Amino acid sequence: MAGKDSEMSFWDHLEALRGTLFRSVLSIALLSIVFLCIPKPLFKAVLWPTEAGFPLYRLPGVDFSMTLVNIELSAQFFVYLKVAVLCGAVLAFPLVVWEIWKFVSPALYPHERKAVKKAFGLSSGLFYLGVAVGYFVVLPVCLMFFVNFSVSDNIVNHISLSSYMGLFTSMVFLIGILFEFPTVVLALSALGIVDRGMMRKGRKYAIVAVLLMAALITPSDPFSMFVLAIPLYGLYELSILLCRKEVAE
Repeated sequence: MAGKDSEMSFWDHLEALRGTLFRSVLSIALLSIVFLCIPKPLFKAVLWPTEAGFPLYRLPGVDFSMTLVNIELSAQFFVYLKVAVLCGAVLAFPLVVWEIWKFVSPALYPHERKAVKKAFGLSSGLFYLGVAVGYFVVLPVCLMFFVNFSVSDNIVNHISLSSYMGLFTSMVFLIGILFEFPTVVLALSALGIVDRGMMRKGRKYAIVAVLLMAALITPSDPFSMFVLAIPLYGLYELSILLCRKEVAE
């Protein structure tokens, strides 16, 4: 351990961790309450990808819109709570990252602290980039596939609010988390665990892993899978550039 962490007991660490978790949860809770107070603007943004005026649907040859239905008595209320908490967590992400950084930084040596600080600084930008890619690109592509797919003309798709929110959460929040990969690699590189050579040798495995992740997150059609796979593999190449050239012996 380095810095003041070497002088802290186990209980001191536990107390610091408790404070970090408390402030992180509190920031998410307070922002969630703010979103609970503005339900109409909140749901206008959340449901925008279902409307014909969404940016991706304005492309030539694309004509899409969908209508949601609610089939459960309490679904709208619980979806309202879920969306508020989700948006609170998204908006609070930089605050949570800052709290985590304050907790781990005393345990790092000065040369490690400088590089890992860059990783934490990069994390929020990558997270919001992932959220944007999920919201503006991957989610509408998946919606078009699901709504237009049919195994029989006798079956009419009626999309429930709950099922839409499940897809919305995985496409937006989960992709934001996946975009944190370069942050993790940069931190591991700063700690001397991975280097540029190791990442280059792992390219062929990365391609397979990216395709598998894209297939799990998106519908199984090749188009939507590659829509997500391309930026994910781009993140791998970015991670190589961010890595140290070699791990110090």
